[in-house]
Amino acid sequence: MTGTSTVHTVKSLHGATFDEVSEGLALYERMLLIRRFEDTVQSLFQKGHVHGTTHLCSGQEAVPVGVASVLGPEDRVAGTYRGHGHALALGVEPQGLLDELLGRASGVCGGRAGSMNVIDLDHRLIGCFGIVGGSIAAATGAALALSRTGGVAVAFFGDGATNQGYLHECLNFAQVRCLPVVYVCENNLYGEFTPYEEVTAGSITGRIAAYDIAVETVDGNDVWAVQAAAGAAVARARAGGGPSFIEALTYRFVGHSRSDPGHYRKPGELAAWQERDPLKLTRAALSERLGLDDHRIGEVATRVERDLATIVERALAAPFPDPDPAAAEYRD
Repeated sequence: MTGTSTVHTVKSLHGATFDEVSEGLALYERMLLIRRFEDTVQSLFQKGHVHGTTHLCSGQEAVPVGVASVLGPEDRVAGTYRGHGHALALGVEPQGLLDELLGRASGVCGGRAGSMNVIDLDHRLIGCFGIVGGSIAAATGAALALSRTGGVAVAFFGDGATNQGYLHECLNFAQVRCLPVVYVCENNLYGEFTPYEEVTAGSITGRIAAYDIAVETVDGNDVWAVQAAAGAAVARARAGGGPSFIEALTYRFVGHSRSDPGHYRKPGELAAWQERDPLKLTRAALSERLGLDDHRIGEVATRVERDLATIVERALAAPFPDPDPAAAEYRD
């Protein structure tokens, strides 16, 4: 393979432009960063360094990365309590995020947000919300403001949130006002510990279609499929076409929260989904579609592992925030 990544018109031996190769590697690296970051958080939690609770998104990385890849600086995103991946996909610095999860003063919220409530306005993240579906109303409100600026709001939420009443209030309001908002349902088949089909009547997309909102179901483990659906939805919103709804079918490889072993899963279900691991699918596509060899792809993993080792070392050495004097006085 010859040429450089800046020569967008030159083709590789497999017909992919070097721009496509660069983007493909960037998508894979961001997904791998999220997976390894979550592995690191779990390890640190087990060692007692992460207090409170944690909700990992391992297995769902293609959804936030695919969506974030089509957003611009004028857009805004509301995430869930399973939001580490949403934050990292948007470019939130992993150092600041890990510092935050460890309660350090150098965290993106000064060490006071913990795992579920991260905000980073510099990276377009208006908040991660501990309330199930809280992101839906936040993004709808943001879209009301963005309708004056040309920006687009995105809400991430799980399948369980589709049974919340305010989803339907927000959908109705967004459609009536033709708001620039994209609702992204990360359907990982479980609302906490309950299979979604046991508590959800009909289909999710059928409900959304009743509002005459553009709706699409995509393979949430295929980052390019997510990117294509999100790109169309964002373009529609930016052009004044109103809201869209994406149901991304995916699966979390870990339990609901920090200590959940996931024994409620159906026999063989986890193994079947692991065969369609988004990292595995993306790596195969990089090789088969873009012609990258194992060494080139392996360099990405080496870089991620090296950077995370440094990030962990710095996070553990970072200072805790000073106690709030007012809070201390109140306790006294």
